[in-house]
Amino acid sequence: MISVVVPLLNEVHSLDALYHEIANTLEPLGEEFEVVFVDDGSTDGSRHVLTRLNAEHENVVAVQLRRNFGKAAALQAGFLEARGDVVVTIDADLQDDPAEIPKLLAKLDEGFDLVSGWKTSRNDPVLRRWFSRVFNWATAVVSGVRLHDVNCGLKAYRAEVLHGMRIYGELHRFIPVLASYRGFRVAEIPVNHRARQHGRSRYGPERYVRGFFDLLSVTFMGRYRHRPLHLFGGLGLFMGALGFVILLYLTMLKVWGQAIGERPLLTLGVLLLVVGIQFVSLGLLSELVTSQHEERMDERERIDQFVEEVVR
Repeated sequence: MISVVVPLLNEVHSLDALYHEIANTLEPLGEEFEVVFVDDGSTDGSRHVLTRLNAEHENVVAVQLRRNFGKAAALQAGFLEARGDVVVTIDADLQDDPAEIPKLLAKLDEGFDLVSGWKTSRNDPVLRRWFSRVFNWATAVVSGVRLHDVNCGLKAYRAEVLHGMRIYGELHRFIPVLASYRGFRVAEIPVNHRARQHGRSRYGPERYVRGFFDLLSVTFMGRYRHRPLHLFGGLGLFMGALGFVILLYLTMLKVWGQAIGERPLLTLGVLLLVVGIQFVSLGLLSELVTSQHEERMDERERIDQFVEEVVR
């Protein structure tokens, strides 16, 4: 089964057209499919349209959130309700083209676990395209996952990619990064991007500022979750070593008879040495917390995070 998860907020004019486009695309494939609409607290009548679609089509699932919790919460709710072996996400504003879904599925069949769309020709304002380009470049540099467009809402996943993955805040943008850190194979293909037909975008430049902080969080949790001392200890050793060299240099000057008490370099050296020791201490404490967490986990549960297949 293919599950198409559609998070939405105030998209009353798009829902009918979106469902029929999805159905017209997937029905010729001969695969069973469902469309999981997740209403993230709409106030424009979207709920009534979803209720009607659910009554008219047995493969429509309508999930209603109590209020607007954000796209990450809406996606998480949709993933929990999805029953398919393959999960496709698509935005409800009709800018993502459902006709591209078979291309994503074909790429999955090549052996990938997650396929992300790449909007090579975006139909968005110039400023938004520029912010997005900078954000995608920063994401690739910081995370090490080389994707051109992490923000594209059109993605296809094998269901196991989403098992145990907690999406909150703005982390929905970084699902490919999280999946890559967990060892899944991630690919990207160009997809068609259409102009917005109804309403307006609810995202501004401020989302990229929030997204950058989430990127740091994702990178830290992905790379250093099981070895925090490598990060904090590395920073601490570098700063401590630099402070030690500065203080050693000032000590030599003092031995040669020069006054060092009024030098700002003395304060810098002491500060670097103290902060370096604190970073190493923080890394050791983090390792202690991590080891206690690992000990509480069942051995099979812990190893299952990393095992892809067992052949006997």
